[in-house]
Amino acid sequence: MVDKWTIAIPELTGDERRGVYVYLPESYDFEPERRYGVLYMFDGHNVFFDSDATYGKCWGMKEYMDATGTPLIIAAVECNHSPDFGRLKEYTPFPFEDPAFGKIEARGEITMDWMVHTFKKEIDRRYRTLPDREHTFIAGSSMGGLMSLYALLEYSPYFSRAAALSPSLWVSTDGISEMIEDVDLPSGSVLYMDYGEKELTNHKDALRSFGQIAAKLLEKGVLLNCRIVPGGTHCEASWEQQIPFFMETLMYEIR
Repeated sequence: MVDKWTIAIPELTGDERRGVYVYLPESYDFEPERRYGVLYMFDGHNVFFDSDATYGKCWGMKEYMDATGTPLIIAAVECNHSPDFGRLKEYTPFPFEDPAFGKIEARGEITMDWMVHTFKKEIDRRYRTLPDREHTFIAGSSMGGLMSLYALLEYSPYFSRAAALSPSLWVSTDGISEMIEDVDLPSGSVLYMDYGEKELTNHKDALRSFGQIAAKLLEKGVLLNCRIVPGGTHCEASWEQQIPFFMETLMYEIR
């Protein structure tokens, strides 16, 4: 089942409410003593229901989780839909400028501080979670993929594993590289990272940036599952097809 409620993020949008989607495994009600790890996801409105998805197509995470019986809670928060590029601002740790968007300020740190200090605490309070780092993951696509990579690197006391699908590395490849070089990561940090074959022409030097970041992560000791998706594009339908790949990575040898 997916539990739906709303929440405000005062640090970002004051009293404005946004949706929260929490997937509970089918075993949640039948095993009342059992506790579960949590996967946090960005763009929560796109994760479970076509009716809520921005472009009418969601990831289909509920169907995958139900079919596989994966023992994991998923907590996903709706993004900022403000027309002044609110989503881009909340989902970037680096300020950047782009001809299509103009100058975008970085509010990613505020977003992540809220997620680990407020939202995670609320999820741990409401549900039977395993709140430790080993059982806490994060995932997203596009700008959410960038934020998932950022979370694994800069919020490593909270997240042990991440999935970054089609991450927006173009925002600041050099900034991401420097962040990787400077961070002190716990051993055993796991990352799934992919990019669609047909996305490689969307931004200049996309393949070079992808390879550069992958190499830096490997040098840092990250346990990296990295792939170019054959025929992959930048959309929910393509990301849905990658669910078995990134979920296997996130859950590998997790007890």
